[in-house]
Amino acid sequence: MVVVLPCVPVLRRLRVACLSTGDEILEVGDAPREGAVYDSNRYTVTALLERLGCEVIDLGLVRDDPASLAAVVQRAAREADAIVTSGGVSAGAADHTRDVMQQLGDIAFWRVAMRPGRPMAVGLIPREPQGHESAVLFGLPGNPVAVMVTFLAFVRPALLRMMGCHAAAAAHPPLLRARSLGPIRKKPGRTEYQRGFVQSVPGALPEVRVAGNQGSGVLSSMVEANGLVVLHHDQGPVAAGDEVDVMMFDGIV
Repeated sequence: MVVVLPCVPVLRRLRVACLSTGDEILEVGDAPREGAVYDSNRYTVTALLERLGCEVIDLGLVRDDPASLAAVVQRAAREADAIVTSGGVSAGAADHTRDVMQQLGDIAFWRVAMRPGRPMAVGLIPREPQGHESAVLFGLPGNPVAVMVTFLAFVRPALLRMMGCHAAAAAHPPLLRARSLGPIRKKPGRTEYQRGFVQSVPGALPEVRVAGNQGSGVLSSMVEANGLVVLHHDQGPVAAGDEVDVMMFDGIV
């Protein structure tokens, strides 16, 4: 008797290359120097990618040299399905990532009406010159919190779609409705993500308070939070007691 077993189509794990850019960035173990900061972004991105089940290709640090950056990005496009960089997407003299993207491929968009994370770029880098296959490059900002927020808001949903997830499953995690314990300043015209701490209230909506310093370089405030208060594009100031949406970290970070 022949037994026919059911077959399930599968996809290989998505390969994602990540790298950090900047002359001011130090590797863990390097001696400190004035004006320099240690690289936290690569470790954060690697952890978020591994949480998604991606195969991570760590390409390390790349200095502020356009030729060196172009060579690393070309290598990443050959080896990976997607590339995640941090730093170099603003408009400063030493910000080369956007220029390299334009030189090697194209830019789908640059700058987003959001905070933190405005100087973000997304584009395609051909695997080979004149080739038809491309890797997606996500050029994230350099500030650590902006890296995490743009990853959760843009990179994670895009990678889930590339993995074959249904559009609905790849969208943002469900937003929790909570009542703000205090006022939150907000101007209409951009989406803002503020770190918050949510606690349950028996028989009522959960409550959320803004957690820690909201500066985009203050990574410690992410540890004090368990979610992001999502203040939508057209939304104005929030008063104490108003309801807000919260993207919870549980299951995604």
